[in-house]
Amino acid sequence: MNTPLASASGNASINASPPAPAALPVLPRPSADEFAAVVEHGAYMPLSQFGVIDVTGDDAASFLHGQLTNDVQHLDAAHARLAGYCSAKGRLLASFLSWRSGDTIRLLVSKDVQAAVQKRLSMFVLRAKAKLADTSGELAVIGFAGDVRGALSGVFDALPDGVHVQVDGAAGSLIRVPDALERLRYLWIGPKAQVDALLPSLDGKLKRVSPAVWDWLDIRAGEPRITQPVVEQFVPQMVNYDVLGAVNFRKGCYPGQEVVARSQYRGTIKRRTSLANVAGETDTVRPGAELFHSDDPGQPCGMIVNAAAAQHGGVDLLVEIKLAALDAGSVHVGAADGPALRFLPLPYGLPAEV
Repeated sequence: MNTPLASASGNASINASPPAPAALPVLPRPSADEFAAVVEHGAYMPLSQFGVIDVTGDDAASFLHGQLTNDVQHLDAAHARLAGYCSAKGRLLASFLSWRSGDTIRLLVSKDVQAAVQKRLSMFVLRAKAKLADTSGELAVIGFAGDVRGALSGVFDALPDGVHVQVDGAAGSLIRVPDALERLRYLWIGPKAQVDALLPSLDGKLKRVSPAVWDWLDIRAGEPRITQPVVEQFVPQMVNYDVLGAVNFRKGCYPGQEVVARSQYRGTIKRRTSLANVAGETDTVRPGAELFHSDDPGQPCGMIVNAAAAQHGGVDLLVEIKLAALDAGSVHVGAADGPALRFLPLPYGLPAEV
């Protein structure tokens, strides 16, 4: 299955180890007004943390179908899909939101892994009629959250009526993404010059806020994002991608498919992603930081996937963790005496593991 990927040369690989801890600044903290704008009213935010890869050509869909964890071959113009890109060992190298824009398939990806992922994918195009291009500089990515439908109706003739439904208009694509804190959320991706020209018309209706608010909302939606510090750390089920619809278990082969399928059908999913909060502000609470259980301080029991400053203080987290570690005791960042996690309910249920 996907033999070329299994034999990929080292210069095509993505760094699999999280960077060593460093004296990093505290995560950016939006103002109280920015949080309130989303929760109580409506807001928009330019999302500089994302890049876009355009895939074109007669074989674009079939090529991506053979590389990603979700069904791209049958992706239609009215829907977007979450998908993962795995190593041959079934570990996630990247996560994408994929959708069609005309004859192009677009992939929204964390900007810090985009170049490496695009290079790796390009190596396996081989004879396929498909071309990958970085269009981040040509496109604007804007997030909307809260009471925003009225403002968006001035830009788009119709609005998506369900999660991962998309509509195309003269100003680009509008995609509804999972709600956070029961607030609607949308992504607008369109030609940069055109989007920039239209944004001022929204300023009287919506507050412009920091992109860090979107990171927090993604966490509260329970949707993990693969960024550089956690590349090649997780099988898709460890970050709930099977629950979130990012894995199609009926499609054909893709890199790591055997590992992902074996985890699903042999009852070996002993780790999941949970939502948590850590009090205070600390530079140790970062993606890639290991977690330790109070009853077993000698070995890590999990890892931080995503982190963002929280509305009511501290840092909200998505953490990949051994399910057994949630039964009793306490979980801490960095060491068994590090900052303690307070677990919160996810906005969706997880299957009972055996």
